[in-house]
Amino acid sequence: MKTIAIAGATGAVGRQMLECLKEQNIEGNVKLLASARSAGKEIGGYVVEELTEDSFNGVDYVLGACENDVTKKWMPWAQKAGCVVVDNSSAFRLDPNVPLVVPEINAADIKDHHGIIANPNCSTIIALMALHDLDDLYDIESVICTTFQAVSGAGVKGISDLERELKDENAAPEAFAYQIAFNVIPQIGGFDENGITSEEWKMQNEGRKILHSPELNVNCTCVRVPVWRSHSESITAKCKKPIDLDVWRKKLADSAGVVLRDDPKNNLYPMPIDTTNQDKVFVGRIRYDQADPEQKTVSLFCCGDQIRKGAASNAVQILALLMKDEKSA
Repeated sequence: MKTIAIAGATGAVGRQMLECLKEQNIEGNVKLLASARSAGKEIGGYVVEELTEDSFNGVDYVLGACENDVTKKWMPWAQKAGCVVVDNSSAFRLDPNVPLVVPEINAADIKDHHGIIANPNCSTIIALMALHDLDDLYDIESVICTTFQAVSGAGVKGISDLERELKDENAAPEAFAYQIAFNVIPQIGGFDENGITSEEWKMQNEGRKILHSPELNVNCTCVRVPVWRSHSESITAKCKKPIDLDVWRKKLADSAGVVLRDDPKNNLYPMPIDTTNQDKVFVGRIRYDQADPEQKTVSLFCCGDQIRKGAASNAVQILALLMKDEKSA
């Protein structure tokens, strides 16, 4: 039986990865790894071990749920031990030798791995789950996107900020630059000289790689909102060909991992409260851009759980396909 380690097992994504292993019926010996201060904790019937240079001996696969700097520190240890890593950090996403995978979109890229497979950014995954069928049908040329990202995307401190500020509006923020309760903050990540944040660049750079579309242009504005969990995105996409909304809706309705919630007459549309703690991306508010008489441009709204499909369950899906491919090889 194979051994699967989760590095960063005590965080929200690491804990969700453990749950997803059970949900997706992945068999294997499980090893939980985290910092020295978390060693000895029990999660899901497993005892957490300290992540050290020898932690990956005898391990076949690693699910990475650590920050970039920590990932870069332990990755050589995993490679030396001969592990195959599915990593959720951004450390290797744009490395040309590392596949960047959303299984419903580009599962075939998994076979080109050299010991590392990267999990995309959560907002990128949610957007592309909504858009890849449109791209298959009509070739997307450019995207304008505004994200509405939940506080849990900033970890425990983000949740804590909202909790404290809902009780006391004068509570000092810790995770964010400003109060998040009763507010929205149009900044996630640091700004560059063009006024674009690091989070906003991810959708273009990662989208190009996942869709195999090197000329895709994305104008993204990332906004933190006072929602506990699940990210939402308002998207306008311009294609190279005229779009038939009925054809696209039918393909979306049959698309793996997508729920078409598009009945505005009955007030049915995606909302983060409905997508929390499940793996589907909800898509709706589908309509033509009235400023484009050629009907090559459409708008939509989508929501998805950024801890599950935006991180943990996507990584575990990759692992399942990886194990299946290696078993049949």
